[in-house]
Amino acid sequence: MSYKSVYEAWKKNPTEFWKNQSKEISWYEPADKILDDSRKPFYNWFTGGSINACYNCVDRHIENGRGEDIAIIYDSAMCGKVRKISYSELKKDVAKLAGALKEKGIKKGDRVIIYMPMIPEAVIAMLACARLGAIHSVVFGGFAASELAVRIDDCNAKAIVAGSCGLEPGRIVPYKPLLDEAISLSKHKPDFCVVYQRDELRAKLTEGRDFDWLELVSKAEQADCVPVKGEDPLYILYTSGTTGQPKGVIRPVGGHLVSLNWTMKNFYDVNPGEVFWAASDVGWVVGHSYIVYAPLVSGTTSVLFEGKPVGTPDAGTFWRVISDHNVVSLFTAPTAFRAIKRADPKGDFLKNYNLSNLRTLFLAGERADPDTINWAKDLLKIPVIDHWWQTESGHVMIGNPWGIEQMDIKVGSPSVPIPGFEIDVLDDQGNILPPNQLGSIAIKLPLAPGALPSLWKADERYLSAYLSKFPGYYETGDAGLKDEDGYMYIMARTDDVINVAGHRLSTGAMEEILADHKDVAECAVVGISDELKGQVPLGLVCLTDGVNRPESEVKEELVQMVRDRLGPVAFFKQALIIKRLPKTRSGKILRSTVCKIADGEKFKMPATIDDPLILDEIKEALATIGYPKN
Repeated sequence: MSYKSVYEAWKKNPTEFWKNQSKEISWYEPADKILDDSRKPFYNWFTGGSINACYNCVDRHIENGRGEDIAIIYDSAMCGKVRKISYSELKKDVAKLAGALKEKGIKKGDRVIIYMPMIPEAVIAMLACARLGAIHSVVFGGFAASELAVRIDDCNAKAIVAGSCGLEPGRIVPYKPLLDEAISLSKHKPDFCVVYQRDELRAKLTEGRDFDWLELVSKAEQADCVPVKGEDPLYILYTSGTTGQPKGVIRPVGGHLVSLNWTMKNFYDVNPGEVFWAASDVGWVVGHSYIVYAPLVSGTTSVLFEGKPVGTPDAGTFWRVISDHNVVSLFTAPTAFRAIKRADPKGDFLKNYNLSNLRTLFLAGERADPDTINWAKDLLKIPVIDHWWQTESGHVMIGNPWGIEQMDIKVGSPSVPIPGFEIDVLDDQGNILPPNQLGSIAIKLPLAPGALPSLWKADERYLSAYLSKFPGYYETGDAGLKDEDGYMYIMARTDDVINVAGHRLSTGAMEEILADHKDVAECAVVGISDELKGQVPLGLVCLTDGVNRPESEVKEELVQMVRDRLGPVAFFKQALIIKRLPKTRSGKILRSTVCKIADGEKFKMPATIDDPLILDEIKEALATIGYPKN
């Protein structure tokens, strides 16, 4: 089978394509309708069918004789623990917690917030909710109390399942005070909380409201799976936007399981029983899809890692995990590899480990610059596959379908649209642009079964945020182009396409050039307001560890590189060398916040920021080159 034949088969008859894929998972009752388009532009897949996500992820593997196979490998670089959990063990733990939640009144359709660190109990809590047909909403552990309160109110959470603390290099992050503050701030009050006490820090429980996890489950009966409709929400995941009210992305149970199961073999080329590692957090969409649901529904062993790519204890941590657990495929964000490259540019730590089982490295979550891709490829001697998707889609939209056909890799491109997504590049008027012209990336409706059908109790906001600009399309918010071979290039968020004296320029293209410099570990380009030109680009650059020559020399070289490759039209004249880039906890660079600081505008502290202190560093650095000007 070729990519082209599979993609054309989907395009010719999408309902038949997804109907066939739906037979790969277990249904109590098959769907009455594969695609319900009676409420355009709202679409629902697998309506009327009856299914349970937990059954598909756990119980059915046991029934198929795989109870003793390993479902999850928990590896904590923070506390030196490794735990391997079989499907049978996982079922017992999940069914006991589900039983405890059921006894406390949780039923189908109720919302449960999960506020946990990267420990097996986070996965157990997600699956326990799914077992009961309750809708979980995972909030990244350690998230600010005010943001947690917003989410409690938006989904009217009936209960909260939390950990007592999270672990970061050199510190313990107490979760319970944040949880208490969030509940005090929220208008809606949950009925109860379940707290998993970690040895590193035990939390004080509020009598009558808070219950100890272990005590609760010790007395509970195991709960059975509750059938739900195919179109019912499995979870709500709030997007980590830097401004405004978070958007509650809902994920339909049936479509999600069908789509994810398809991607494991056809995209990632990973088989049941093999070890797959998505180095992310369960609080983000990658964690939902590729730490929990996709590996488990497909019968793949999933690595749950608590630690950092650098500093727990060193830049060889990723290689150790891959070596220790025979990982065949790693999926992480480019940020992780930039951090490893910065700390160990020659890859010396790799010599200490055996990575012979590792077949592929997949990158997503942000723009993968060619320098990082090439560095990883040269070091690991395996294919490095960029791919692109969003919280809203739930899985890959553009990528090299490695399990169908190993297509040519074009460095800088996440490759081609996968079945479920017909993607065009549009101008501002909604016209399809010819090859190699920069425009808005938009996807024809309906989206694939695993993508969002709407936002939680916010249909109008879904329409205005995603469907209003280009009728008949979902607007991604990303800018890019398509080449003559159909390969896509995601250049920047549409907000990051800057207008220099009437010329639309991609900050991503400039970042690629800066990243090519031998002394640059990572970088970002932002558009700063300019009276004459409208906007001008500013490069923020972090140098590789050990660079000891004058910064002025590096800056001159960077400016010249951009001029040589893009020409004077880019008007790239300033590169600012800083210690670190301001990022969210999921690794996204806070470009708009930097712009506001440089332009002297007021800004709200991003809820998802990794370290608020970094903004003071940015202010001081910008001041050295005269920003803000007013």
